Amino acid sequence: MTLQHVPGKHKDDILLYALSTCPWCRKTKQLLNELGVEYDYIDVDLLTGQEKSDTMAAVRKWNPAGSFPTLVINNSKCIVGFKEQEIREALTK
Repeated sequence: MTLQHVPGKHKDDILLYALSTCPWCRKTKQLLNELGVEYDYIDVDLLTGQEKSDTMAAVRKWNPAGSFPTLVINNSKCIVGFKEQEIREALTK
């Protein structure tokens, strides 16, 4: 998996599965940047072959529909879609 790292304040382990062309994924990245948190993301549509298959399998563990954005926090909580209030609450506790 080719993760992109965004530096910021380390509050939680945050992993965002996104699509490079998805406006809701862009809004989620903007929100994370606004909150100033450190996170990693992967644009799944830019992957190919086995790497893409493996990444989609990881997404489906959290989100069986395989939709985007899929935000995983501390490998224990998952937020599917751009749910601004829920994301803010999860990351500003």
